[in-house]
Amino acid sequence: MSKHIPVLKDQVIDSLRIKPDGNYADGTLGFAGHTEAILARLNASARLVATDVDPKAFRYCQDLFFNDTRVRLFNTNFTNIDVVAALSGIQKFDGILADLGVSSAQFDDPEYGFTYRTDTVLDLRLDHSQGEPFSIKLSVMSEKEIADIIFKYGEERQSFRIAREILKIDSRPYTTGSIKEAVAAIIPGFKVNDTLSRVFQAFRIFTNNELENLKIFLRKSLSLLAPGGRLAVITFHSLEDRIVKEFFRYENLDCVCPQGTPVCICGKERTLKIITKKPLTASKDEISINNRSRSAKLRVAERI
Repeated sequence: MSKHIPVLKDQVIDSLRIKPDGNYADGTLGFAGHTEAILARLNASARLVATDVDPKAFRYCQDLFFNDTRVRLFNTNFTNIDVVAALSGIQKFDGILADLGVSSAQFDDPEYGFTYRTDTVLDLRLDHSQGEPFSIKLSVMSEKEIADIIFKYGEERQSFRIAREILKIDSRPYTTGSIKEAVAAIIPGFKVNDTLSRVFQAFRIFTNNELENLKIFLRKSLSLLAPGGRLAVITFHSLEDRIVKEFFRYENLDCVCPQGTPVCICGKERTLKIITKKPLTASKDEISINNRSRSAKLRVAERI
């Protein structure tokens, strides 16, 4: 496997303000790019908990950190951050990170079916032990159901036309190649790659319940942060970024009463201070080395 390049690594490390003896969580372990960078700042008394649903990434990191007593790894979704914290004997974290991007290794592995560059079964699951391939779900969907997924999770305006064309595909199971042909049949050549990216994004988000899981993770992370602890989240598309942005904004408020209410009656307490007024993005140098970093946005907030 080629060396994994963690996105916005320096910005993440600077933003977390890592304490050498602190407790940290990496909710999206992947192939350990950010995890290694955090560990480089920790001493022997620190602890780091990391989760990932991908069994391949988990096994890779098990081998990588086999002799590191500071690290505990869990092959589970980051929505279970409260469970793994309890299992690790950690009540509060000094920093929590989530990098919501799919790694290059996952994109390039045909087993996942994330990319249309290789013709393979349209699976799209990050964890193949859970649920069923998207190709099976797709085979029993109506035109409206397919179109709704493409529009909601891919923000693609041609969703109904694409859904109609997908239902014309005769071969089963659905493959990445057959979806590519269906989209290419109705989208002009100079737009087809961007459209395909949105369609595959939509199907992947739906398959892995990514947006709802993100909301759960954010709520649980808030309750697990120590005062002064920081939550850092890297997003790669507008749907994710909007969820993080709105969550931070709401938790930054100390009142949500309707405008004009003479006395606050809502009982809302401010729980987060926003550190990044605007999201941090990759430099030109980083993008030149890792093109997939071009859409990354890092938002950071601090527990009050």
